[in-house]
Amino acid sequence: MILQQRFTDGELEQLIEEATIYMCACPGQVAVQLRSLRELFRYQNRCEASPEHDPRVHRAIAESTQQAHAMMEDCMDRVLEIEGWDRRTHQNA
Repeated sequence: MILQQRFTDGELEQLIEEATIYMCACPGQVAVQLRSLRELFRYQNRCEASPEHDPRVHRAIAESTQQAHAMMEDCMDRVLEIEGWDRRTHQNA
């Protein structure tokens, strides 16, 4: 199972760092949640591949994680647009 990503891990890190400088840390919080969802997705893929686990459980979690990740990336896109972030440098203008 593959997780589609509009933002690289490096871009998320840049957003988190920049948000600590900027007056509002909320875009950074969205980036933190995206990183957490990515880790949850990777973990579920490892568990699903393990012969001692019921793969249906981990597939269900991974599928829900995919949906949540897509929604949070949509949210990140909207927040960056609303706040006028530079989409090339991922810095607040």
